[in-house]
Amino acid sequence: MPDERQAPAPAGPPVAARPRRALIVANPTAGTMAPGTLTEAAGLCRDRLAHVDVHTTRHRGDARDTVRAALRRPPAEAPDLVVAMGGDGTVGEVIAGMTDGHRPASAALAVVPAGTGNSGYRMVWGRLPWQDALRAALAAPSPDAVARRVDLALLVETGALVFLGACSGVIAEALETARGIPLTGPARYERALAETARAFSPYPGRVTVDGAVVHEGGTVFANVGGGRVRGGQYLVLPRSDPDDGLLDVCVFGSPAAATEVAGLTLTGAHLDRQGVVYARGRTVRVERLDGRPLRYEHDGELQPPGPTTMTLRVLPAMIPVRGTPIPEPVPAT
Repeated sequence: MPDERQAPAPAGPPVAARPRRALIVANPTAGTMAPGTLTEAAGLCRDRLAHVDVHTTRHRGDARDTVRAALRRPPAEAPDLVVAMGGDGTVGEVIAGMTDGHRPASAALAVVPAGTGNSGYRMVWGRLPWQDALRAALAAPSPDAVARRVDLALLVETGALVFLGACSGVIAEALETARGIPLTGPARYERALAETARAFSPYPGRVTVDGAVVHEGGTVFANVGGGRVRGGQYLVLPRSDPDDGLLDVCVFGSPAAATEVAGLTLTGAHLDRQGVVYARGRTVRVERLDGRPLRYEHDGELQPPGPTTMTLRVLPAMIPVRGTPIPEPVPAT
């Protein structure tokens, strides 16, 4: 069995209990960015903080580079709060800038959800309105807005950092289908997943957790990470805690069918389905065994085809966030 003992979490650099300086990084092309959202968020910050900078991204990688440069300023000028305004891709870029060189972040992260799925926001705030979440992030910790350091994962094949999770198979391929669907928000991915599932054939795969093979055979998807929700509404990793020093993995394998994914994962009922495996560990390796490229995404971004594997290794306690107390996970059966 995989080793499920909690990994020791590094303390990381100290983070102010209450921020004084913020950097807002906004993606104007995010899937559900509404007029006035940036103005409202900036106003909430300026009413409460000593200094607020606002940057609107212009191209891929701009969020990462902007955050990295801001955090390299002298301590008296650097932000102690970074507000990512956009979808899961924008949040991923911001985190890459906050953890330059894969070091634990010194500033805290807040998210204003404006993307298609916004699963990263749901991981820390659930369905709380973003205005309430941002106000809480700007204040001192409280019983309803606790401070924690969440884990990241290192995607070994590319060196990328993963915040929410990485997934192969039908969940990843639905992102490509979604590009041609003229909808916004979760409805776009919902239709894309249904269309992709109807034509999807399981791939021959193997999943290894801390050196132990937990699945080998037909694979509909293998999802690895710390975020319970994917696609904004699908409870793929219902037992996950984002700060326990471990990665959760769910493999949806044969004889389960791809067309069952959406209905079952809405409530976490897939954990009782024959062919579904759930495990936890520090290193997870997902392989495609027929030599063809493994299609996978991480943090809502479909990756170019190439390698036949994705390997994720947990990096504990990397990002300070404020969020609601984590609800109790769905128990094992």
